[in-house]
Amino acid sequence: MLDLCLAGTGGMLPLPQRFLTSLYVKCQGHALLIDCGEGTQIALRKAGCSFKAIDLICITHFHADHISGIAGLLLSMGNSDRTEPVTIAGPKGLCQILSGLLVIAPELPFEVYVEEIDGSDAPISLGLMKIESFPLKHRIPCQGYTIEVQRAGEFLREKAQALGIPVNLWSHLQKGETVQNAGCQFTPEMVLGPPRRSLKVAYATDTRPVPAIAEYGRNADVLILEGMYGEDEKLEKAKERTHMIFSEAALLAKQAAAEELWLTHFSPSITDPFEYESDVQTVFPNTVIGQDGMKKRLKFVL
Repeated sequence: MLDLCLAGTGGMLPLPQRFLTSLYVKCQGHALLIDCGEGTQIALRKAGCSFKAIDLICITHFHADHISGIAGLLLSMGNSDRTEPVTIAGPKGLCQILSGLLVIAPELPFEVYVEEIDGSDAPISLGLMKIESFPLKHRIPCQGYTIEVQRAGEFLREKAQALGIPVNLWSHLQKGETVQNAGCQFTPEMVLGPPRRSLKVAYATDTRPVPAIAEYGRNADVLILEGMYGEDEKLEKAKERTHMIFSEAALLAKQAAAEELWLTHFSPSITDPFEYESDVQTVFPNTVIGQDGMKKRLKFVL
């Protein structure tokens, strides 16, 4: 299963009633955080998300509302007795940015590894999760992320029995391991059916609509996109500032054939994003207006 928490839903600056946008994803004890603006650690604490479990932090881009909270979060993780390494991934230039930000967190009780990535790099593995980046269109380099948990094909007992594979070796084959027995080698492909539908989440904020969003978000269980402005009348402003309005995000979700769209990264000028809910649902019916601390558990379909 894959546990999601949209810790905050704001853009530009934190507000008393709205933290900055970040996503916390957990799967079998490993946690991933996407973006870490000012006050993110407070949002995580309020939502009941464990600091100590965070193994990977992915940054979309280097505007303050997406990265300025990282030193404080790492310090709090250290105060939570974490000693295991933490990896921080993001666009080219991340090393230079972190070298400045982490001046105020010089004595962490764990190693911090930095990976500068773009869409041409191999996916990052975190437990069962595969995290891949893709390019967005903002005023500075920016990238979105997909998180996928793949599911092997169904174990075919009759094939394993016909091959004479002992029952005590079946679980190894189910896990994708090759086994040996009586001088014979057996591979998972010999006893597994075709791959089944994976769990998939795609995340993109601070961008104009680009084909990569629909491409990488194809058939996502949850597609999380920014809705900087609710009114269609603010389209020109969105273009000028390289953001999206609600209806543009909804159209991308429709093009991607996503199961569900979560809107986030609301402008401080939006006091009530639910005001635009019915309008955006005419474009993509399964649109959810994001709320701080909103959670969802994704499970494989049997």
